[in-house]
Amino acid sequence: MRYLTFNPSQLLVVVFFIFIVIGSILLKLPVSTTDSITWIDALFTSTSAMTVTGLAVVDTGTDFTIFGQVVILALIQAGGIGIMSFAVMIYMALGKKVGFKRRMEIKQALNQSSLDGVLELVKGLFIYSFVIEFIAMMVLAIRWVPEYGWIEGLYYSLFHSISAFNNAGFSIWSDSLTGYVGDPVVNLMITFLFITGGIGFTVLIDAWHKRSFRKLTLHSKLMITGTLIINVVAMFLFFILEFNNPNTLGALSSLKDQLWASYFQAVTPRTAGFNTLDIGSLNDSTVTMMLLLMFIGAGSASTGGGIKLTSFLILVLSIIPLLQQKSQINIGKRSIRAAVIFRALSISILSVLLILAAIFIMTISENALFIEIVFEVVSAFGTVGLSMGITADLSPIGKLVIILVMFFGKLGPLNLAFSLAKPKQDKIRYPVSDVLTG
Repeated sequence: MRYLTFNPSQLLVVVFFIFIVIGSILLKLPVSTTDSITWIDALFTSTSAMTVTGLAVVDTGTDFTIFGQVVILALIQAGGIGIMSFAVMIYMALGKKVGFKRRMEIKQALNQSSLDGVLELVKGLFIYSFVIEFIAMMVLAIRWVPEYGWIEGLYYSLFHSISAFNNAGFSIWSDSLTGYVGDPVVNLMITFLFITGGIGFTVLIDAWHKRSFRKLTLHSKLMITGTLIINVVAMFLFFILEFNNPNTLGALSSLKDQLWASYFQAVTPRTAGFNTLDIGSLNDSTVTMMLLLMFIGAGSASTGGGIKLTSFLILVLSIIPLLQQKSQINIGKRSIRAAVIFRALSISILSVLLILAAIFIMTISENALFIEIVFEVVSAFGTVGLSMGITADLSPIGKLVIILVMFFGKLGPLNLAFSLAKPKQDKIRYPVSDVLTG
């Protein structure tokens, strides 16, 4: 009997699919819900949790029991850290040698460019994840235990710590964190978690070992600098665009609350999914800015989605040598290989095509405004979880489309393309020819 063999990309897709199916079955059990939910809603919730998106067709806090919420948390943790990472840790715990094939699988799962240091990355990933989540839970407990009591306060702290660090966006409360729009502890802790989780484990480990910005790798420097610039610019623009909106910042009584709200909404589109203001009440200009942020997403080897910040930066920086009529990109006395640029371009094009296809189908199947559909699709692709309020009213076709987009967005369109395509070596080289462009 021949056993099926998968390449790393195919294995990643299969394992994610299996866990989503198992999660759907568990969430459909009577013990998981306060009232019966449909299979499509169970599948949607399981996919949203496993892909750490946060879009919800049913209310997490009221429609699921503690057991159901724990299932969601387990899916979030598995999806955020990565199934392959768990598998490798089990191998290592049992004292088994992690061979070349397993290293290739974890390399693919964590979107690494080489096999060097993948095992150290997995070890660091687990240590950093659980330590950061535990510390964050203790800090949030200081805020929520006095308000809700020991049991509920600690549970709410644990739930939101795991959800935030893994960029999932699931919340116990139906209005997310709007009740804490001006709370410094909640704002700082939640944003610290999803920014840390979204910047990428390779950057965290690199920063921990180097302890100096000058000694960091080019990838780490791009991620840290790019994240800081984008977050500051987004906060400034959000404040300017929403200052006179009576349904968002205009409804807040103090400048302090307005600044906290601007900061939170500026950084949350980077795949986090929490909100402290009503997203459906934002101005169209603000929504457009958030669409771009959601499309860009977080960092490679992080808990977030999107095309990744480094891909976006590489594409933007590639314009400069083109205008200067140079043949290569130079960043910080380093040259970027053409293969890296080609990969970033391929990811972006495949992502745009996927988003356009999903939008086209949903404009036919859904009774919603075009901007609401676009926002929902881009949010699903970036595994963000923000919504303008149409998620619960999606048709079965719309739910299936969003499920597929979340799945593709988490695993990456290029990963899925690799899982379907058969690798071929170029044995024949043809003469070079030019094609007119522009």
